[in-house]
Amino acid sequence: MADVPNYPPVEPHICVKGGLEAITFYEKAFGAKNTFKQMTEDGKRVMHANLSLFGGTIMMHDEFPEYGGDVLSPASRGGASVAISINLPKAADVDQAVDRAVKAGATLIMPVEDTFWNARYGRVKDPFGHVWAFNAPLGGA
Repeated sequence: MADVPNYPPVEPHICVKGGLEAITFYEKAFGAKNTFKQMTEDGKRVMHANLSLFGGTIMMHDEFPEYGGDVLSPASRGGASVAISINLPKAADVDQAVDRAVKAGATLIMPVEDTFWNARYGRVKDPFGHVWAFNAPLGGA
C-alpha cells in the first residue's frame, strides 16, 4: 500500500478547464510546485494534481462532466463562487504577489490597498476564473 500524504484538515480542490495550462500558470504566477500529477489515459486532461504554494497545498483537476459530477470550473458556472485567500507575513509581500500574478496573466479585480481591518489586501482573477485574495497585516517589516 502506498504512503498516504499528510493532508491538512482543510484544503481547496479546484476545478479548471485546461489543467495543464493552469499548472503552468500557477507555477509562473504564484511560484507553485507541482508535487503530483495524474493525467487521463489520452493525456489531454488532468485527473488530479497537487500544487504546493505559499506554504500550503491546492488540489486541482480538469472538468469531467461526463461522470455526472457537479464540480465545474468557474468558466462553466459563469464565475467563481469563492475566493482563495493567501495570508502572507509582510504587507510588501501582497504587492509583490499581486504584481507577479498580473504579469503572468491574472486580471486585477481589487488593487492592493491598506484596508480598514489593518491589512494590506488585493485580489486577482486567474485566467481559469478563480479569485485569489492576498492579505497581510499592516506594520509588518
